Amino acid sequence: MTVTVEPQDSHNKALVDMLAPANWQNPVPAGRYNLVVIGAGPAGLVVAAGAAGLGAKVALVERHLMGGDCLNFGCVPSKALLKAAHKAHDSGQTPDFAAVMEDMRQKRTSLAHHDSVDRFSALGVDVFLGDGKFTSPSSIEVAGAKLNFHRAVIATGARAALPPIPGLAEADPLVNESLFSLTELPRRLIVIGAGPIGCEMAQAFRRFGAEVTLIEMADRLVPIEDPEASAILKAQFEKEDIHMVLGAAVVRVNKKSVTVKEGDQERTLEGDEILVAAGRIPNIEGLDLETAGVDYHRRGVTVNDRLQTSNAKIYAAGDICSPYQFTHSADAMARIVIQNALFFGRKKTSDLVMPWATYTAPEIAHVGMTAKEATEKGDEIVAYSAQMAEIDRAVLEGETAGFAKIYADRRSGRILGATMMSAHAGESISEMALAITARLKMADVAATIHPYPTQAEIWKRLAGEYLKAKFTPSIARIFRVFLKLFAKT
Repeated sequence: MTVTVEPQDSHNKALVDMLAPANWQNPVPAGRYNLVVIGAGPAGLVVAAGAAGLGAKVALVERHLMGGDCLNFGCVPSKALLKAAHKAHDSGQTPDFAAVMEDMRQKRTSLAHHDSVDRFSALGVDVFLGDGKFTSPSSIEVAGAKLNFHRAVIATGARAALPPIPGLAEADPLVNESLFSLTELPRRLIVIGAGPIGCEMAQAFRRFGAEVTLIEMADRLVPIEDPEASAILKAQFEKEDIHMVLGAAVVRVNKKSVTVKEGDQERTLEGDEILVAAGRIPNIEGLDLETAGVDYHRRGVTVNDRLQTSNAKIYAAGDICSPYQFTHSADAMARIVIQNALFFGRKKTSDLVMPWATYTAPEIAHVGMTAKEATEKGDEIVAYSAQMAEIDRAVLEGETAGFAKIYADRRSGRILGATMMSAHAGESISEMALAITARLKMADVAATIHPYPTQAEIWKRLAGEYLKAKFTPSIARIFRVFLKLFAKT
């Protein structure tokens, strides 16, 4: 198996040498494995390492690069680019794009040893490089070798989807797998899809100096987020001169020209590169899931709440089966699989409290109940919000764009959901994730001392507003009577 990553410079060659070494010899299968894992992305790696650490006999199968999307084509390279883009914006300087991309490749390679073939072999995992497919409900074949298993885990992830737009495939658009191989900045970049990836990369490439046009079928950016967050991000993009075409459908593509339809009108947008960030599809091809008796659908493998497939011996974790396609959700699901598959556990994915973040500037982060869900609950829920412009640290650092909201049970004050938009929302949302996981109340947050000045103080402020609202006129009268009596003693 020979794998290459473009450009083939020293950084990418070192990357491949760690994650898919050309001279690697697959081991001789070691009898019946306690666990065979197909896919060495975040979910598969956590399952394999965790199970091996507990003494299980584990085989790990990967057909491309160890580390999966996160390390190679997702979180790691994208966040390196975002940091460089935001630094350029803050300094007012246009960076050397080739140097930025090389720096990204160097940083990615510096992290690759964590996911390397050598590391997992040292952990006691039998690593098999090649295409794996089921040959029975209890066996897998890879590179001519048969792996028998007591339990198996499908963790093959997902990849970028190309919408069925005439001419799009022929235009050879960029997707996340190819975006990070660029060495020259496109003068004009058209981005199809204004979800988290589309918005992050649109802003990054604009800050690198490209002319960027962002196209979205919905009438706002990041449609899954709070409408207020969408509006603030739109205003920020307008300030940065990112051209947005919202509520529009792409009807055809001709080379690097994109024709959109807005209402009854069509117009053509010219670009030098097209980036497609319009959803993902599961990597199920070639697995022969029917042979294993594993049900699947267009969004991935079908699992129950304990991540078990229709074959009781086979589980799944990560993007192949989850609506939450994040590295941290893959990690959490992998830990559930270890317990349920090997130790008769009863852990459920429905118990997970899943935060997420979009790393634009400002960032958007959310956990728990959404604004829409809170509205549907009506009077059962109370919502408190504050603007970042009210927080001293945000004012001092000139980072006043954004807000924070908390949704809580009206009677008990238990925190049910939170949204934050700020320069550091991705870091700050963890406090609310912990609060929801631990079933904490607004009073608990209000009683927690937050260091001053920090942007996370906004959570304490919102909790304080809840307590003030509980201080009703009748309670105030009781206090006044008590204080008068106390003064006479």
